[in-house]
Amino acid sequence: MDGRLNKTLKIIVVILTLTGIFLSINKLFYLNLFGINPMQNSYLYLLLACFTSIAFLLFPASKKKPTPVKWFDLVFFVLSIGTLMYFSFNGERIILEGWQWNAPPLAVFFSVILWILLLESLRRTGGLILSIMCLVISLYPLIASNMPVRFLQGKSYDFFTLASNHVMSNNSIIGIPFTTVGNLIIGFLVFGVVLTYTGGGGFFFKLAQSLFGKTRGGEAKVSVVASAFFGMLSGSAISNTITSGAMTIPAMKKSGYKAHYAGAVEACASTGGTITPPIMGSAAFIMASFLGVPYLEIILAAAIPSFLYYLALLVQVDGYAARKGLKGMPKSTIPSFIGTIKEGWYYLIALLLLIGCITILNSEGQAPYYASAALLVIAMIKKQTRMNLKQMFDMVVNMSKVLTEVVCIIAGVGFIVGALSATGVSFSFSRELVAMAGDNVLLILMAGAITSFILGMGMTVSAVYVFLAIVMAPALVEVGINPIAAHLFVVYWATASYITPPVALAAFSAASIAKSSAMKTGFTAMRLGIVTFLIPFFFVYQPELIAQGNVTQIVIVVATSIIGVGLLASALEGYLTGVGRIDNILFRILLFALGVCLFIPNLTTDIIGLITVFFVYIGSFILSKRDSGQAVNKREEYKVMDN
Repeated sequence: MDGRLNKTLKIIVVILTLTGIFLSINKLFYLNLFGINPMQNSYLYLLLACFTSIAFLLFPASKKKPTPVKWFDLVFFVLSIGTLMYFSFNGERIILEGWQWNAPPLAVFFSVILWILLLESLRRTGGLILSIMCLVISLYPLIASNMPVRFLQGKSYDFFTLASNHVMSNNSIIGIPFTTVGNLIIGFLVFGVVLTYTGGGGFFFKLAQSLFGKTRGGEAKVSVVASAFFGMLSGSAISNTITSGAMTIPAMKKSGYKAHYAGAVEACASTGGTITPPIMGSAAFIMASFLGVPYLEIILAAAIPSFLYYLALLVQVDGYAARKGLKGMPKSTIPSFIGTIKEGWYYLIALLLLIGCITILNSEGQAPYYASAALLVIAMIKKQTRMNLKQMFDMVVNMSKVLTEVVCIIAGVGFIVGALSATGVSFSFSRELVAMAGDNVLLILMAGAITSFILGMGMTVSAVYVFLAIVMAPALVEVGINPIAAHLFVVYWATASYITPPVALAAFSAASIAKSSAMKTGFTAMRLGIVTFLIPFFFVYQPELIAQGNVTQIVIVVATSIIGVGLLASALEGYLTGVGRIDNILFRILLFALGVCLFIPNLTTDIIGLITVFFVYIGSFILSKRDSGQAVNKREEYKVMDN
């Protein structure tokens, strides 16, 4: 970025970023500062003007040959601001006069220009595959009535009406996904950047070291916990892998973990951040808007599955350390827990403030700004974390990149929502899917899993979720699946592509840091993250895993699931705590089957699983006693022979 922007352009980027943040704060806190109080659609157009324009300055037209800002970048920059300011100033007329169906010629012309600009900004920020997919689907209403397949047939539109509808209706680029950006996501992204720049990443890394550094395989457990802390606040799998992996992967390799295993651990730990509360990436916020439920309900639903995910990862890295005889970190390198808390207590206060505002004050949009303000004030008071003007400037420049990526991707994905909504295909697709599957819930779930996974290879989790929330989730709900479970199912399977070959972006990023085979790292990450593939099926059939049910049921289900996860992870790693190393493949298959039994929502399978586990431990205890007794007898025999 430094080579692309000169000082003047950086100042412009900072001004536009701060303007966008100001608009968000002014709207969410009902301040009406300087008499600014735009209508909702005008507000969203202004946000797009701030951040879409920045995309042409920050992101080069070609990633292969990044160059300083060119003349055409500046043309796109000016055009995006101009067209969006036009729509913002005419926000009231757009609604009152129904411009989305019958717009004046100038508005239609600007709609076509903005359509092109948004797709180009999407290509620069989200990649070519995502932009092509959004382009094709955005044009789909032109031929919807002529489609040969019945469930793909819908209402058709002429090109100019379609352009007007995409830009000026509340169903496309400024529909539910982007409305969620304006009302929720921007604040949480700001909080993530502020946390990083005030030293939050280093604090959570040291906190993880103080908690788990002494245990066997301590470096890997530190990686898991630190990446969980950082990932749940950043919500980005790849950036988390690169940021925390630079510290954790070399440390794991040094302590005895093989390069591919170290990379896989970091990739899985970072990917888990996208499904871990309180900040789970933009998909979770959009989910709350689609479902019409408070974001707190999404947090509670995601808490248990994410805990089970990280538990499985910790059990596996512990088993690896036990099998390889790896020790904990040297005492001299482990920071004091009390000292770490004293040094960075305000990070925890900011996190508690964030959660408190969401849960107690029920102010989801305002919460991250309160937490960010608290962090900045305390950071400026403390000498060690105080930032000078240059550091503050750099923080805002970095913030602009994060915000621009999300704004452009979500606005671009809005074309998909708009096209499917305008044609009516989203409803017919889910209806036909239910009709084809009949009452077979598992068949629909498998179709959803495969679709989510494939789309996740070329799209962000948010983009996959938005698409499938329109065409797939309604089908899952229609066959009786809990709505939150249906939507979370899509998110989990979209996330899986980050650690699964042939794409596995998080795993491959980690492999480059670990200097290991990308495919070997990917397949190892796939094994370590096995819960990602299984848990979605389990919480669909057992909603107690997403906190849907009475307290007693939830407690029982969580208890059996914890045991089940432990058995699954132990079977995969070949080490069972209390038993030791397991080399017998049949025994490992038995453990895996027992783990699955404890997840199946049936009292009989729970009882079978628990009783069998009890006998496994009793049997291993007897065998270990017999083996130790035989060893003692042999030593006695050797002594007699020696005498």
